[in-house]
Amino acid sequence: MPLELFLDLYSPPCRAIYIFARKNGIPFELRPVDLGRGEHLKPEFLKVNPLRKLPALKDGDFLLAESVAILLYLSHKYQAATHWYPTELQARARVDEYLAWQHTAVQLPASNVYLCKSLLPHFSGQPVDPVQLDRLLGKLKPALQHLDGEVLAAKPFLATEQLSLADLMAFTELMQPTAVGCDIFQDWPRLAAWRARVEAALGPELVQDAHRLVLQPRDPQDAQRDPKLAQELVQRLLERLS
Repeated sequence: MPLELFLDLYSPPCRAIYIFARKNGIPFELRPVDLGRGEHLKPEFLKVNPLRKLPALKDGDFLLAESVAILLYLSHKYQAATHWYPTELQARARVDEYLAWQHTAVQLPASNVYLCKSLLPHFSGQPVDPVQLDRLLGKLKPALQHLDGEVLAAKPFLATEQLSLADLMAFTELMQPTAVGCDIFQDWPRLAAWRARVEAALGPELVQDAHRLVLQPRDPQDAQRDPKLAQELVQRLLERLS
């Protein structure tokens, strides 16, 4: 039975797993789950991940959640090139360090910028709140400053001298606000150069394929298909972004 990956490509961690699997020639069945329509809350998905979160993996009878755990599982099972997750102890520790740090330092604030700029206006019908957007961008700034001013001043990639899982996670996370018009790279030259290196290493076609959903306008009918769900989603977004 083929490996199954339950993903929503609007989600940066899901895109990281999709890119990793495609780049490494890992055979899998893509099981799309639409977070915006609440498909992760349905009983059939809860059998895969009772935590109601994406991404998720099903490998025969084995179920696994959490993006970092899934990336490591795929890396080990399919013996991916060691630059992704080095065998040398200290190099591996640098990758682990970033993967532990990024959840709240990069992923959360970058996703919140995207939600404020794209998802909240789409489902609420209200324009972007510039004050809120500026506040959320400010929460991302310390991480950008650290990466540009310290990490990338010492090496071409975030953890080692080569592309690793750290770069893959960061790339998909930082592309999220960029895809909706918040060019967070423009003030950070080392980070902009890093972005170009990562995209070249991954392959522009694969990057474009993985980001196709966030790069195209949302269907304006989405918010009208289930008004109750849209209202609930708006409330959850407001609570998260407050």
